[in-house]
Parts: sequence; structure tokens; C-alpha cells
Amino acid sequence: MTDSTLQSSEPVARAPIGLFEAFLFWLKLGFISFGGPAGQIAIMHQELVERRRWISERRFLHALNYCMLLPGPEAQQLATYIGWLMHRSWGGVIAGALFVLPSLFILIGLSWVYIVFGEVPVVVGIFYGIKPAVTAIVVHAAHRIGSRALKNGWLWAVAAASFVAIFALNVPFPLIVLAAGAIGYIGGRLLPGSFVIGGGHAARTASFGAALIDDDTPTPEHARFRWAHLLRLALIGAALWLLPMGLLTASFGWNGTLTQMGWFFTKAALLTFGGAYAVLPYVYQGAVGHYSWLSPTQMIDGLALGETTPGPLIMVVAFVGFIGGYVHPMFGAQYPFLAGAIAASLVTWFTFLPSFLFILAGGPLVESTHNELKFTAPLTGITAAVVGVILNLALFFGYHVLWPQGFEGTFQWPSAMIALAAAVALFRFKRGVIQVLVGCALAGLAVHLLRG
Repeated sequence: MTDSTLQSSEPVARAPIGLFEAFLFWLKLGFISFGGPAGQIAIMHQELVERRRWISERRFLHALNYCMLLPGPEAQQLATYIGWLMHRSWGGVIAGALFVLPSLFILIGLSWVYIVFGEVPVVVGIFYGIKPAVTAIVVHAAHRIGSRALKNGWLWAVAAASFVAIFALNVPFPLIVLAAGAIGYIGGRLLPGSFVIGGGHAARTASFGAALIDDDTPTPEHARFRWAHLLRLALIGAALWLLPMGLLTASFGWNGTLTQMGWFFTKAALLTFGGAYAVLPYVYQGAVGHYSWLSPTQMIDGLALGETTPGPLIMVVAFVGFIGGYVHPMFGAQYPFLAGAIAASLVTWFTFLPSFLFILAGGPLVESTHNELKFTAPLTGITAAVVGVILNLALFFGYHVLWPQGFEGTFQWPSAMIALAAAVALFRFKRGVIQVLVGCALAGLAVHLLRG
């Protein structure tokens, strides 16, 4: 009876999923996608592979390996890929957009609360505790990526060189990425064993029963590669970038705040190899150092807000855009919120547009083979360099948290103790980011109220 019941359930598992049902799932995912890329990918695996069986694990990992090769948030790109595979281009757009939009709206609201009520004692106390927690979280990210990426002396040397380049020489992040990619390419030719990271996400597969998109399911017609389709997507992508950029240039000039935000975050979108932590130093160099859209302290606070909201961590760019637009209102001093909201939305548009194009244009090439994709040698070099860059970011945050008035100012012992406690919770007790942030926020509030 049990066997027959299992056999009779197979057709149900393979029944087509309607676009509306998929829409409801992607909407739900947009509100529960906490935990950074690892947590978000784990949620999708549990829901799509294990529970709903919309896609087999082998096809899931095959898509993930491709997303790992791209600049941009891999979890959002994976959602876009699966949505596209199931329901064509509109399915991919819906899945990818719903992964981002809840986070955008939440961050716009939180950014407004932050900039309007940021001087309220309770809010000040909460952020006093969150700042050192963010420093510990960034150190933990550098350790996590480094333990996976730095497998030999050559890669350690690349990481060290990238740290010196950005910390001591102030080399722009794009140049570091290009140099690391070139080193990886040359190293892959001369020392292939030292510039290949083994294992990866596809090292293991398991069977969870028949899936709608199974190992042997033929590639759908819409997912087959066609030059005409690729050209059409390239033209559409160019139009979707040129039209808003042209309107911004015509309305505010090339040097206008919104125009420069669009251009800057377009470049940032193409440099996010290694995740959001890798591109944050570039965002800091531009948004804080060059354009002065926000202060170093506000940058740290923005990262804290990004850590506590669903969606990809790179959504911290929406906070950067909102603060920059609010402080430099381009629609008049009486409409700062409108300027901030539009700036956050435009920044999000220019940051994520390349991710959609990479998936919709490259997906058919990936579906042409179901063999395992491997990390390329240039990407190995870039990943190693990212470790050094993130370490520099941790030192930058630590300096502004522990010496907010500079080295000549007072050392913040309470902040140092909170940072140490956060590091112990992350490294020793393996606590989640949200738990650490909540605990440190309460500690910071207590310290601030006791001082008051």
C-alpha cells in the first residue's frame, strides 16, 4: 500500500506549477530571506528541492555554480534563474524582483526613521551597540571567506597584496579586481593546481524524489540558446540602462547627484565578485570619500540596517542612495523624503539590472550542458584578493567605532567590549547575525542609558 501510494504521488510532483503559485512563493521568499547568501540559498534548497520538489538538487546546484561565477548577489540570481527556467523571462523577472522589492521598501522606511529620529536617545543607544557588532561581523566574514579560499601560499600572497594595495596605497577597488584576475589567469596557466578551488557547491548531490525539473528533464524550448534571442536581450538591456540614464542626464546634468549615483552603482554592480562585503570598500571609496553622500558613521549604520533586513546584503546601497538623496534634495528642500526614496529606487535599479541580464542572457548557455561548472582561475585570484579587501573594511569600521573622534580622541572601551562579545558569539558559539545584532543593540542601549 505504501509503495502504491508513493507511486501514485509521482505525477502530482511533476504537475506544472502555475505562474501565480510561483508568484506567491517568490513573494514569501522576499520577506523571509534573512541570513545572507548562505542562509538564503539554504532556504531555497529546503523549499524548492526538498519540500516542493520544483527542481532536482543536481539542476539546482548546476544553476548555483553559474551564479557563483557572476558579479552580483548569487542568491538573487539563483532565484531569477529558477524562475526563468520554470516560467520563461517573466518568471525570472518576477522571482528576481520579489527577492529585492520587500527589502527596498523596508530599507526606505528604516532609512527615513534613522535620519529623522537618529538623535533620539533610544536610537542612539541601539546604534552604539550595533556598530561594534558590525565590525565583528565583517571580521567573521573575512575569516569565513578566507578559510575557504586561501588554500596555499600563492593565494595568501594575493590576499596580502590586495590588503596592502587598498590599505596603504589607496588603490581603487576596480584595479585590485583586475590585477587579481590577471594574476589568477597567469597562475592558472603556470600553476594550475594552486589556482583551482576544489569541491564547491556541487561536490555532493542527494535525491529527494521526482522533481518538476528533474535531472533528465529536457531543456525547455525557451531555455535553448539562440543568437537572435541573445541580441534582443542585449538591446533591451541597453535600452533599460540608457533610457533612465539619458533622462537623468537631461534633467540634472551629468554631474547631478542622481546621475552620478546611476553611473557609480552601475560600475559597482559589475564588481561584486565575492559578495556584498567585497564591494563595500568600493562603495565606501566613492559614496563616502569621493561624493560625500554620507559619513563614515552613517555607512556603518547602513550596513547594520542591511544586516537586519531580508534580501541580499548589497541592498545597503538603497540606504546609501536614500541618505544621499535626502541630504542633497534635488526636488527642493521641502521634499527630502521624495528625493531619498527616488534615489534609493534608482540605485537599486542600476545595481540589479546587470544581474537580470546575466541570467536571462547566459541561462541558455548554461542549460546547454548539465556538467559541473568549475571556478575559473581568474575568479580564484579575485576571491583571494577579496579577503584582503574585507580585512581592510573591518579595520576601517573598527577605527571609526573605537576612536570616533580619531586617535587623539577617547578610546571607547564599552564598544571594544561589545565587539569582543560579538566576536566570541560568532566564532565560538556560532550564533546567527540577527541574534548577535539584537544582543549588542540591547547592550549598547544599556550603556548609553547608564551614561545618561
